[in-house]
Amino acid sequence: MHRHDVPNPNKVSPEFASRLTNLEPQQKVRVIVLLHVQDAQSSLLNKRQSRSERQAAIKAVRESAKQALGNISGIIQNFEGRSLTEHPDLLGSIPVEITVAGVNALAESEAVKAVIEDQSIYPIHLSNSLKINTLE
Repeated sequence: MHRHDVPNPNKVSPEFASRLTNLEPQQKVRVIVLLHVQDAQSSLLNKRQSRSERQAAIKAVRESAKQALGNISGIIQNFEGRSLTEHPDLLGSIPVEITVAGVNALAESEAVKAVIEDQSIYPIHLSNSLKINTLE
């Protein structure tokens, strides 16, 4: 990748950006896109709410996430991407498979808060961990 193709550092971690620079722009990667949505924390946690108030706040966040997804759907299509779920979750995140160049374009979108790696996390197995011997 060329220097101008480095993703927005405010939206992509330096570690992920470094890994992306080792890939070709047309290679596909899986990412989780965090969309800018109505402030879920203040809507849902601001005060003790009735059930109907909570449901209204959840609906507002979902609508906000749906609108943000609509704002980036063109980027996803233009960079040979696809959403891996139909709708964003309640926090406004959605998994996407897209080219490296598409990650850069997503990171430039005002509708995107952050782009993170969608990576597998494995538990530590006791047989693989280091054992520290203590002197008694």
